[in-house]
Amino acid sequence: MSDERAPQDGEETAAVARPSGKRSARRSRAASSDASVATIDRPTSLEKTAKKSGKAVRSGTGNPFKRLMKFLREVVAELRKVIWPNRKQMVTYTSVVLVFVVFMVSYISGLDVAFIKGVNWLFG
Repeated sequence: MSDERAPQDGEETAAVARPSGKRSARRSRAASSDASVATIDRPTSLEKTAKKSGKAVRSGTGNPFKRLMKFLREVVAELRKVIWPNRKQMVTYTSVVLVFVVFMVSYISGLDVAFIKGVNWLFG
């Protein structure tokens, strides 16, 4: 099912904010996110306090369930950014991998047979 269908009666025509996979879209997103990159390197208030007191900041403090939930939310957020391949691309990628694996297995098997025959010939 595609999100690029025509709107039906009563539906809004708001654009869906999904990645298109096109390079131009990636460049425009990268250019617009340059301003937010500068704010990432600022130390947090916890780090400032720890720096003043001379104590090291432990990243493993706090409720483990809250940390787990935060981790899972971040994983889901990152997976939403992934541009997933469509069915045709997936079939192509899978067939390329399978052909490569078959080639490598036959190549290594051929070398193995050649070395076995060479050792048998040399040592009888």
